[in-house]
Amino acid sequence: MVDSLGYRMKFGVIAPSTNTSVQPEFDEMRPQGVTNHFGRIHIPDMSVNSDEDFEALVKAIEQAQEAAIDRVMTCQPQHLIMGMSAETFWDGAGGADLLLQRMEARAKVKVTMGSHACENALKTIGGIKKIAVITPYMPVGDRNVERYFSEVGYEVKRIKGFKCKSPVLIAHVSQEELRDAILELDGDDIDAIVQVGTNLAMARLSGIAEFFIKKPVVAINVATYWHALRTNGINDRIQGFGQLLANH
Repeated sequence: MVDSLGYRMKFGVIAPSTNTSVQPEFDEMRPQGVTNHFGRIHIPDMSVNSDEDFEALVKAIEQAQEAAIDRVMTCQPQHLIMGMSAETFWDGAGGADLLLQRMEARAKVKVTMGSHACENALKTIGGIKKIAVITPYMPVGDRNVERYFSEVGYEVKRIKGFKCKSPVLIAHVSQEELRDAILELDGDDIDAIVQVGTNLAMARLSGIAEFFIKKPVVAINVATYWHALRTNGINDRIQGFGQLLANH
């Protein structure tokens, strides 16, 4: 007997309680027979006005995430997705690897994280050495993102950090603002644009942007969901979210 709706795969997903983008974007990309089941990491909508505030936010997520894993794992998903991103870049590639080990030990299933997923997406697309990055973070978050990508072999030419003033306000960054950020970052000296921050709603815009800048645009929610699908042998080609899900 298998789950009547998730007969191909049940994904568990943990995401901050303040995040209103990752769940609808994952659901838009969900193939038939795959279901997404969310466990929320309880955090307040903290004011974020400095690097110190941002570090406190990352700490709050870290302290509450294991309880969220325990809750979502009661529905017996076969794979866990981390639906937040800042922590997955923290302390570079080594920090990401240690976090993955801790999460898999807690969940007792394989785990997909945004940092590793974006790296894997860039390698799969191929021909990418220099990137620009969009984030919702304060500068300390941007530095950790740059460190991660540098350590896994990519040169980060530019970063656009929106410096969002609270976790909820990340989702208030408009499609027009994200479009303008893509155009601001684009140039002949980069091979691709990467967007991080799972509460920035850029899944569909990334696919549109690839047409007008004529290079890959990797949105973290697309890369993360793609990685989880492909890791589990689900190879459906899904249109509307860029070349990653459509062609790879």
